[in-house]
Amino acid sequence: MRPILKPAAARRLALPLALVLAGVAAGPVAAHHGWRWAEDGNFELTGTIEEARLGNPHGLLQVSADGEMWTVEVGQPWRNAQAGLTDEKLRPGVELTASGHRASDPAERLMKAERIIIDGETHNLYPDRD
Repeated sequence: MRPILKPAAARRLALPLALVLAGVAAGPVAAHHGWRWAEDGNFELTGTIEEARLGNPHGLLQVSADGEMWTVEVGQPWRNAQAGLTDEKLRPGVELTASGHRASDPAERLMKAERIIIDGETHNLYPDRD
């Protein structure tokens, strides 16, 4: 039985094929990370942290606000630390105001925070964004 591709042709196709497969595999991850899933306009939410899951790729807070449960995406551990946000400040029971951008799907109670205000102190997660 003869091979479908000669070895030289197979080597030439290996890298492009690997790049295509890597792009397909990364699609679902890339679809959420970044800012494209969020509205352009600023959004502000004030509530109480019910649960905090901090770590990579970014922290997630479950925040109770006006009788609804919201997911507030905060920064990666290094970004939270740079903004002065410690795990102690992001513990359940803490009241905060999150300013940033909500999901473009109005049925989704999800926002990405640019700034977090706790006890009157502003923690700027993304100082380069308005």
